[in-house]
Order: sequence, then C-alpha cells, then structure tokens
Amino acid sequence: MSEKHVKLGHPSYVWRAGQERRLKLILSYAPVEGKRVLDVGCGIGLYLKKFKERGAIVYGVDVDEEKIAEASEDLPNLVVARAESLPFRTEAFDVVLLHEVLEHVEDDRLAVWEAVRVLCPGGKVVVFAPNRLYPFETHGFFLGRRYFFGNIPLINYFPDFLRRRLCPHVRAYTSKGLKKLFEGTSVRFLVHTRIYPGYDKIALRRPYLAQWLRRITYALEGSFLNVFGLSHFLIAEKTKGPEASPK
Repeated sequence: MSEKHVKLGHPSYVWRAGQERRLKLILSYAPVEGKRVLDVGCGIGLYLKKFKERGAIVYGVDVDEEKIAEASEDLPNLVVARAESLPFRTEAFDVVLLHEVLEHVEDDRLAVWEAVRVLCPGGKVVVFAPNRLYPFETHGFFLGRRYFFGNIPLINYFPDFLRRRLCPHVRAYTSKGLKKLFEGTSVRFLVHTRIYPGYDKIALRRPYLAQWLRRITYALEGSFLNVFGLSHFLIAEKTKGPEASPK
C-alpha cells in the first residue's frame, strides 16, 4: 500500500450496502433536495453522485488531485483543497459532509470550524468518524517504520501515548473528544450515536455470515452497546451567524 493511501485512507471505490445505509442515515436527518451540499474529503465523489441524483447542488474538495480529476469527469464544482482551508465564502452551504475524514487531517479542530463557517444558519454538518471504543483499528498500524495493514484488535484501548506511536497516521475519537472539536462554535447537536460496519467485504465471500452480523450488530445500535460501534454518526446544526476563528 502506498504512503498516500496510508496517510489519507483507502475508501471503497464501489457503492455497496454499507454506503447505502449511511446515505439513508444522512438523508433521514439532512434532506438534500434543492440544497447546496459540500463533501469535504469527497474522494471520487460516490456520495456526491447520490446527492446529485436526489436534486442537490453539489460541491466537493479533496487533497488528492488524482481523485478530484477522476470525480470531475462526472461531477461539477470540485476543487483540490484542505479541509482546514475551504475555498468558499462564509454561509455558503446547507449541508457539509465530513465522512471518515477528520481522523486524517492535520488539524481536526480547524477542519470542524471551517465546516461550521461555511454553513448557513440552520445548516447541518454531518460527521462520520472512527470510534475509539471499537475493538479493532481498521487503518493498520506501524511497528517502527514498518506498516501493517488490516483490522488490528485492541489498539484503540491502549493509552494515548502508545496508540499515537502505533497509529500516527490516524485518529480515533471518544464521544467527548469528538464533541470537543465543536467547542466555541454556534451549533446544537441533533444526533450523536455509533454505528456498526456494513460487512460488505464479508458479504462478498460469505453472504449469510454478513447477514447475521448485520442483524445482530444493527440491533445492538439500539442498546447501550452502540458505544462499541465502528463509527460515530453526528449531526450538528448551526444556530447563528459567522464564527470567530478557533483559538
């Protein structure tokens, strides 16, 4: 795996059940028809294409020039830019999506502040981000300079200093830590829960196993055991006008 994929993540290039489920979650709280929607870290634009099909006016940014070039073949309004410095005016969008991107940026707090800045009052920022209590680290880890790819058990439960040494390329968030990124912004939290994986890769090889895993763990999302889900799902609504810069 290339250094770029280790640092920026390696999202799916195929739309499967897991993405469809997340899309339905987004749309249930943040309808996009007729709305101006920005996807920060849009990759090849899988979510933007779905939003566009539903009548959204779509925009996207990503730091990966190759992905932006590929996505631009089918989508308008795509720009190479960092999440911490969005090239858009204040209060430009109705919905901003941060889908599994905060864990990769250099300054996650600034990225959140920028997302809130470009939201109009009443607009919603939608966040999916890795859960520190999930039993596996899905982005691999380093031993010295050697990188090991895969789902690694228990690393997320290590003390901060040790986890940072093993996984310097990616963050994982507690509920408190994720919400803390919004401190000082004018938002109210509409939704904050945790969701389990889509098991899409398992479904390709063992569909019945994936079916049972989905049935069991999706039921757990309605219980206190959702705290062990793969990702946070958070929606914050902007309550008033322009933000000051984060301190």
